[in-house]
Amino acid sequence: MPEGEQVADIEIGIFKSGRRAYGFDDIAIVPSRRTRDPEDVDISWEIDAYKFELPLLGAAMDGVMSPTTAIELGRLGGLGVLNLEGLWTRYEDPTALFDEIRELDDDKATARMQQMYQEPIIPELVTARIRQMKEAGITTAASVTPQRTEALAQAILAAELDILVIQGTVVSAEHVSKTSEPLNLKRFIREFEIPVIVGGCASYQAGLHLMRTGAVGVLVGVGPGNACTTRGVLGLGVPQATAIADVAGARMRHLDETGVYVHVIADGGMSKGGDIAKAIACGADAVMLGSPLSSATEAPARGFHWGMATFHPTLPRGARVRTSVRGSLREILLGPAHENDGRMNLFGALRTAMATTGYETVKEFQKAEVMVAPSLQTEGKFFQRSQGVGMGH
Repeated sequence: MPEGEQVADIEIGIFKSGRRAYGFDDIAIVPSRRTRDPEDVDISWEIDAYKFELPLLGAAMDGVMSPTTAIELGRLGGLGVLNLEGLWTRYEDPTALFDEIRELDDDKATARMQQMYQEPIIPELVTARIRQMKEAGITTAASVTPQRTEALAQAILAAELDILVIQGTVVSAEHVSKTSEPLNLKRFIREFEIPVIVGGCASYQAGLHLMRTGAVGVLVGVGPGNACTTRGVLGLGVPQATAIADVAGARMRHLDETGVYVHVIADGGMSKGGDIAKAIACGADAVMLGSPLSSATEAPARGFHWGMATFHPTLPRGARVRTSVRGSLREILLGPAHENDGRMNLFGALRTAMATTGYETVKEFQKAEVMVAPSLQTEGKFFQRSQGVGMGH
């Protein structure tokens, strides 16, 4: 929140007060005085030197993104992000492991996956996977955690990656350690040869400090993903609508201070087209999707999904969840939809939401009016909810 601006706190108890925060289900986009044709709406997105037809990053999760899936996503207009600390860089051919993961009993899945991820990362595979994507002619992106960024940097540069994502449950610009020399984000990003997106964060101050590292984009989201259990395991998180709006406020301050526009990327908590529209109306420039893409026929786990911290060796913060196979990647992103619950043709829905409210570009849509709407999901939906169809799923 900008300095000097007061926000009313709610008293939790005599010792503690806190702000009220909102998720996507708590808000609604307000129609305006203008409408336009969906065909006249431009949902393209530019970051650094790269332009995409869709404001979309595919999440760096093994059940979602393989080199082949990233290639298909790139051809459809998005940007796939490969997890460089996942199965694709630990095994020459992890296909059999994905088959096994799908068959695991729920009570055995986490322990067995911890074993799979104990296999060491092979730097040569890091380079090979990135080159495989580059040879297809797409813009390439890949993700590492802060702890392994410097160790894998040379393998990444050797492959000529286009965009690096430094990603963790929470990434700060000021990590303090008594036992090891932490990654100096600001120095690394300034000296690294390719643009860097960094996150996650969920507050104005954290977002602002990440922007000051020189990152071209900041991921917003702590714990909202379908497979993430961080909010239960650690008690951390901020509902996404509020988190995005706060970090978007940091973006404007950073722009005023430096003249540099840093992109805000909503990461997690979006399963329907309406969620994506609300994320952008709250201030996001683009979205990172995981579970919706895990439902594609091209996804490596084919209907299963797990987070990057699911396999943590001592404190797992994720669950393997079933998302089912709903259709091709093209159908999920661009339609046509054959279901009425908002989970297909996600970016057709974004385009229609923008057209219905009269906005022509994503940046204009960030100015859309929103309101707190507790009854949005229930008003007039008795039959849908009682029958488990439509919004009652």
